[in-house]
Amino acid sequence: MDKKDLIAHSPVRYFDATNAALKAGEMGLITAKKGLGKTSVLVQFGIDSLLNDKALVHVSFDQQSSNVIAWYSSIMAEIAKKKSFNLDDVNEEIVRNRTILNFNQETFTLPKVVNTLKALKEGGINIATIVVDGLDLAKVAKADLDCFAQFIKAENMTAWFSFTNEANDLAGTLDADKLEDFATVAHLASENRNLALTVLKNGNGQVNLDTKTLLMSK
Repeated sequence: MDKKDLIAHSPVRYFDATNAALKAGEMGLITAKKGLGKTSVLVQFGIDSLLNDKALVHVSFDQQSSNVIAWYSSIMAEIAKKKSFNLDDVNEEIVRNRTILNFNQETFTLPKVVNTLKALKEGGINIATIVVDGLDLAKVAKADLDCFAQFIKAENMTAWFSFTNEANDLAGTLDADKLEDFATVAHLASENRNLALTVLKNGNGQVNLDTKTLLMSK
């Protein structure tokens, strides 16, 4: 299997089938209770972008860089194992196109993240995708979220956020005015020993997650 086949059979293709994939300039939100697999889903979106030779910035508010790197290594290894692919063929470019940033929500706001991203772009990194993990959106000011959304739209990027929330309906996910900034919202929950990612906004249907590998599947 070559790289094109790997992209074609990426776990993210199952999510694309729900018609909830992001377009350039849009933001998406993945919710679930703590520890269920939100980071895994975001990392799969990140890897899919990297496999398509797009620069990715992973912003973490709750994990050190070493932990984030371990997530990418683990998920990429599971994808490669499932598709009988040699990781050596893509590891170098994945690392080259990936930037990991760690911030503390108490001292670093989304507008400050935007300034950092602008600096990276000015430094020559052509960012296409951003992952924001571990941010408590309930504590984020609407104006700050708007600032980030406007930046994503202006730069034609895509951004995926995670948010710890157990509500399985859109109304219970986040304040209505904040939800306006997200084109896609999906909720990850455990159902009868299975993990399912259900689209709540922009598209419909479900994507299952393998309970052992946490990869998206049929």
